[in-house]
Amino acid sequence: MHDLIIIGGGPAGLTAGIYAVRYGLDTLVLEKNVIPGQISTADTVENYPGFSSISGMELMQKFRDHAEHTGVRIQSADVKIVRDEGNKKVVITDDGEYEALAVIIATGANPKRLGVPGEDKLLAKGVSYCATCDGPFFGGQEVIVVGGGESAVTDALILSGIASRVYVVHRRDELRACSILQKRAFGTENISFIWDTVVQEIKGDELVEKVVLKNMKTGELTEMNVDGIFIYVGINPNTTMVDVDKTDVGFIKTNDRMESSVRGIFAAGDCRRTSVWQVVTAVSDGAVAAISAHEYITSIKYDQ
Repeated sequence: MHDLIIIGGGPAGLTAGIYAVRYGLDTLVLEKNVIPGQISTADTVENYPGFSSISGMELMQKFRDHAEHTGVRIQSADVKIVRDEGNKKVVITDDGEYEALAVIIATGANPKRLGVPGEDKLLAKGVSYCATCDGPFFGGQEVIVVGGGESAVTDALILSGIASRVYVVHRRDELRACSILQKRAFGTENISFIWDTVVQEIKGDELVEKVVLKNMKTGELTEMNVDGIFIYVGINPNTTMVDVDKTDVGFIKTNDRMESSVRGIFAAGDCRRTSVWQVVTAVSDGAVAAISAHEYITSIKYDQ
């Protein structure tokens, strides 16, 4: 029986682990991926305090090194179910069952798909959700980036240094990314913007060859020859393993103490309902969740 099990070894989970160990809790972090955290795929991170510029992979390694130095135990396991048994939580994995007084869900989220014809067929054949991972394959070619938020614009800038031309396709007539990123993108010569437009279909036999675009205002359909398409239209939370109150799309609902609807189950980071999905907010969530979990666990032990 552990005091606390943290599911997820990204920024939120490892921060929670650091705080929990410092508070004297018997803590175990379960993580299924060798390299966890969406941030690990980022080529450059420039908005995390203390590092003017650092790769996502390097930042994630620093998180892990710090956690392990503090004494956080990290174990590889794929969590299938979190079962609430009152003052005991049972975590069922592909490698057996674990028990704890409390659980923090810090499982993050995955990129959302467009759901258009050709997307699944051409996945990894020109369809990508990560410019850092796949951008180097498109040197000197023409690509489309779908989306208008931070991730879309950041990766459009990355791709502009690799591809010959980058087209940013956005369903609205203005970007949602921060002003600094917008200024950089608008000032980059080989980035063009296609406003009020969505992708209707992705075409190609063995590789992406063209996309069908629809103008949302006129309804006009056009075909455009491209070599690749990078999609950034949101994220889906990894929360199917736990039965707590969630939003319609699965983000865990919490209060400002990171408490879910079930006593002893907390959530932190990209898997919970929040207005901002950033490393710095995930870290904050992890700290708050660990402190709240400590108070809960202390009360359980005192009552016993």
